Amino acid sequence: MLAFQTNPQQILELARAGELTDRVGTHLVDAGFRVSDSERSSWRHSLPALAGQLVDAGLADLDVLVECQLPRSSRRVDVILAGVDPSTRRPVYLVVELKQWSWASVYDEAEKLVRVPGLADPQVHPALQVESYCSYLADFLPMLWEWPDSVHGLVYLHNADSGRVPALPSGGDPALEHRRMVFTRDRHAPLRAYLTGRFAPWRDTAATQQLLTAPARASRQLLAVTAREVDSRQHLVLLDEQRAAYELVMRGVRWADQGRRKRVVLVSGGPGSGKSAIALSLLAALAGEHRAVAHATGSKAFKKTVQRYARSRPFDPQQRTAPMFHYFMDFINEPPDSLDVLICDEAHRIRNRSTRGDRRGRKPQVQELIEAAKVPVFLLDDDQVVRPNEVGSVAMIRGMAERLDLEVDFVHLGAQFRCGGSPRYERWVLHLLGLAGSRPYVWAGDDNFRLALADSPQQLEARLRRAHDGGTSARISAGFCWPWTEKPRGSQLVPDVRIGSWSKPWNAKSEYPPRGIPAGSYWATESSGFEQVGCIYTAQGFEYDWSGVILGPDLVARDGKLVCRPSESYDSAIFDRRRQVPGDNAERLIRNAYKVLLTRGMRGTMIYSVDRETQEFLAGLVPPPRALGDAVASGVTRVAPTSPSRSSTQDQPSGQGADAVRPGGVRPHGGQ
Repeated sequence: MLAFQTNPQQILELARAGELTDRVGTHLVDAGFRVSDSERSSWRHSLPALAGQLVDAGLADLDVLVECQLPRSSRRVDVILAGVDPSTRRPVYLVVELKQWSWASVYDEAEKLVRVPGLADPQVHPALQVESYCSYLADFLPMLWEWPDSVHGLVYLHNADSGRVPALPSGGDPALEHRRMVFTRDRHAPLRAYLTGRFAPWRDTAATQQLLTAPARASRQLLAVTAREVDSRQHLVLLDEQRAAYELVMRGVRWADQGRRKRVVLVSGGPGSGKSAIALSLLAALAGEHRAVAHATGSKAFKKTVQRYARSRPFDPQQRTAPMFHYFMDFINEPPDSLDVLICDEAHRIRNRSTRGDRRGRKPQVQELIEAAKVPVFLLDDDQVVRPNEVGSVAMIRGMAERLDLEVDFVHLGAQFRCGGSPRYERWVLHLLGLAGSRPYVWAGDDNFRLALADSPQQLEARLRRAHDGGTSARISAGFCWPWTEKPRGSQLVPDVRIGSWSKPWNAKSEYPPRGIPAGSYWATESSGFEQVGCIYTAQGFEYDWSGVILGPDLVARDGKLVCRPSESYDSAIFDRRRQVPGDNAERLIRNAYKVLLTRGMRGTMIYSVDRETQEFLAGLVPPPRALGDAVASGVTRVAPTSPSRSSTQDQPSGQGADAVRPGGVRPHGGQ
């Protein structure tokens, strides 16, 4: 664990000399972190306030760990105090969350969020925040498992009185009250009384070193909870190649127990082929065996949604299993083979190097991931790379395994469960986008999947809304070809996606948007996401029943094929609008992005292009109906203009009639 190690007396001396913020800041910058003005302000004001209370309590020499990084995470804790219990002489720790707030008010009905003056977004109640830090340490540091009471937590609001900050509502585990204490400036006497009862008045270097050098490993209790939670949420049966991939991983675990040669398991498959079903099945099974296992991905939206999906009560704010899910960059300093299994989902999103702020990994990220576990597992799709810094591919991972003298078990998932299980549709998309080495061709139809071409964005929205209102899941996504206003206008998002008289906002960027609007990470999974247009970064990794895709001017038909125009993109990874130059491999990234968007639907896809020539080109590939609402061939529908005289059955997005609308849901792609 990384931390700036000091003591209360030294904090006060550095503060008087005007050197405190520079010393802490230099330590973090040298470790590769960026330092914000708000952090410097906290060190300047909050650290001396805490140090003063410790000195007054007779604890001037106590070890103070400032900006202590949690194991296997980029998150840092404001302060951890390390010492020994005055009666038992056992090591004890106190996690401290420092706040400069003068007051706060309740934000949400559950009273788990608070509104703070000067901060645009609502904040997690600090008592809940510090409790989660304590639980994280107790779950991941074996030295704390036998005595979880060795970790306490408190919030210190040195500018606020107790009546100015809402209390955390009751309902939590009463046995954990010592992890969510709150002290304000009018409660200094009880704070000092608590501190003197908690810590002996002398320094104990062993307690500090034990904490800083402790290896990270999920506790048996957390693994049991994870196995229970994930298993309760999934109802997946692994078939054929999916089962083969699962068994290869389990074999690798058994062989590792026997001391046999390390192997890499590599699983490749297209959209909806069941990669994440394998990942969650492995996580549940291995956690149930109390194995050291972790799930990792490179996508914020995918990680947060899988965290939620893997809980039996998805919207419960007590996210006990959340720390089992990581980013690829979290393993930048992981000791070799510290995990039994590391499951790398969406591995096409692996970067060249891990970065945290200005900190950059010394090895390729894929090497860090391979070395972190006895059995590293990679699940990926080569055609889903959508950022220039994403380098994950079957060839790249194989090459790194060979350089490390490791053997590879490879499984290709031939079947798919998205797009109605229609490999015919996926092939059609690959040819349409020029990703299959030949020209586009006319869609011949498929009984299992519906394809439609809308004549306008209004029509596309109307058909999808009918499905959405009828209980099935539907979303509209688009190429990143419009500007994006990040800050809401009052209680509404700005309708940046404008096509003629039609407009809608992009999905929210903030994790705390106005009420009734889902955070961007949950655009694909919360019903209210239908009211925004999703982009590649919120759609990738998810599936919904009906998918509407708007082709922007960055991909247009010319001379019988689709061509890319990077200058029409507002994605900085595709086109640098300041310098007016395209990014690296921009054309491939545009095609891959539309490939992802066009393969999100489980039952059908509707397409509309803002470019007239492209719309005519698509009309030649999706055959028009013989008569209004009729299918030319199985699965082929051309949506005709909306007419008041049309029956409700003709308003279904697939042309199947009213029985096409059945209850459905949106979920991280799992295959079934």
